[in-house]
Amino acid sequence: MATLSLKKLCKHYDGVAVSKDIDLEIDNGEFVVFVGPSGCGKSTLLRMIAGLEEISSGDLHIGDVRVNDKPPSERSVGMVFQSYALYPHLTVAENMAFGLKLAKTDRAEIDRRIENAARILQLEKLLERKPKDLSGGQRQRVAIGRTMVREPQVLLFDEPLSNLDAGLRVQMRIEIASLHKRLSATMIYVTHDQVEAMTLADKIVVLDGGQIAQVGAPLELYHYPGNRFVAGFIGSPQMNFIEVTVHRPDEALTEVRLPNGRLLSIPVDSRDLAPGSRATLGIRPEHCVQGAEAEASLPGSVRVAERLGDQTLVYLELDGVGPATLRLEGDVPVDESAPRALGLDPNRCHLFRGDGRACPRLFREAGF
Repeated sequence: MATLSLKKLCKHYDGVAVSKDIDLEIDNGEFVVFVGPSGCGKSTLLRMIAGLEEISSGDLHIGDVRVNDKPPSERSVGMVFQSYALYPHLTVAENMAFGLKLAKTDRAEIDRRIENAARILQLEKLLERKPKDLSGGQRQRVAIGRTMVREPQVLLFDEPLSNLDAGLRVQMRIEIASLHKRLSATMIYVTHDQVEAMTLADKIVVLDGGQIAQVGAPLELYHYPGNRFVAGFIGSPQMNFIEVTVHRPDEALTEVRLPNGRLLSIPVDSRDLAPGSRATLGIRPEHCVQGAEAEASLPGSVRVAERLGDQTLVYLELDGVGPATLRLEGDVPVDESAPRALGLDPNRCHLFRGDGRACPRLFREAGF
């Protein structure tokens, strides 16, 4: 397996920048997920690594070799696409062997590689079947096996689960995570689904408008987002955002004025903010509190309550603020006709400057 180094990598189409000054280091054996909304440049970045898109500027190293000008066949990368793209008239074994035959690989070596990949992917009993006789998850495993038999240094996945239904996506997430543990392979995975990113990645790269918004471990991005975009993208349901006024900036305890006039002291460093400046308070639905536990609260009314069994999501309309979400235990009663406030725990609050950057949080989450 190999390391990857991306230095000031850029991609332009007719003068329009799609990827902008991408600096990223990927360690040997690391599972890295590129995540972001549609059009953020994550698939373009993956295709530049694969050699399917020309690099406009910057440097890409796989291991110690600069590969900007090398064709895909010389980069030792294997790619699993969104579409299975299996040959319907060939068996599973023949589909997996196809690329090796074109490369004139020895027959005994082909058999060895297919046997090894089939064992890892649990396809031994399916090798003589045609694609039409397989489930969607089995077809995706064959597509992964077809890439694995080439024994690339880097495995690339371009939204491989987007064509599967919800149940199969969960199953395949588990299988891909298990595959990474067995192979200890360097893997790069593209998705727009932040749940896939959180559950699979050693390291997440959040992309926004062709640029890296933040890089970090899943829980680091969840607990300490570097800006409002990352805070809103990572976590489900989305973080609540409330416009506030900075009353007293401080290096340890920032006092802000809520829309209802109440003051709340948040343990963040806001020394670069001026009194009276506008900022955004953020708190996740699962971190809101109820009743006497709340140091401050914002009144509102219930729009909808969704009971999901293990949890209840309460969608609120806060007076003078707008929509917000509260997550409760599944068996907590909710009277949709009664007023309900959004309670704020200052130790769980985030504060974002006017330009979106987060003020450093001083409170450390338990166990992190």
